[in-house]
Amino acid sequence: MDQFTRNYSIALGIIVIFALALWVKSSWQPQVWEINAMLESDKQLANYPYQFKLRSLENGVAVLSTPRSPAFPAMSFLEIIHPQLADKAQDDPAMIAAQQELIDHQKRAMGLMLAQPGVTKVDWELDVRWLADHGIHTPNNP
Repeated sequence: MDQFTRNYSIALGIIVIFALALWVKSSWQPQVWEINAMLESDKQLANYPYQFKLRSLENGVAVLSTPRSPAFPAMSFLEIIHPQLADKAQDDPAMIAAQQELIDHQKRAMGLMLAQPGVTKVDWELDVRWLADHGIHTPNNP
């Protein structure tokens, strides 16, 4: 092996090792994994069709996934998990009950997060992957 090939191989190897180390560091979040396991094992949340997940935890801010946002209203989500609501008006008692159930589960997930040591705030992030898996394309997920 000539000197150029050897030096090129060494430099390329160092770059690959550095990139791999950065990837492992950014994805290694055991606290997030533990909290997600706690959310999955919570009896109230486990029985709901949507599973709230912790996306990240940095500087006391927990970012939880949510199936609704200003870009994707709760009614649209509720029609996915409860197909019988598809033709119901927003003020229909069944729709109101389903919205309240979603609110209760979202509050439960938020309460569990705020009970964790070091968590001072909860932010919400639209779960575009879950929506895409259910055939819905949002502005964030073309």
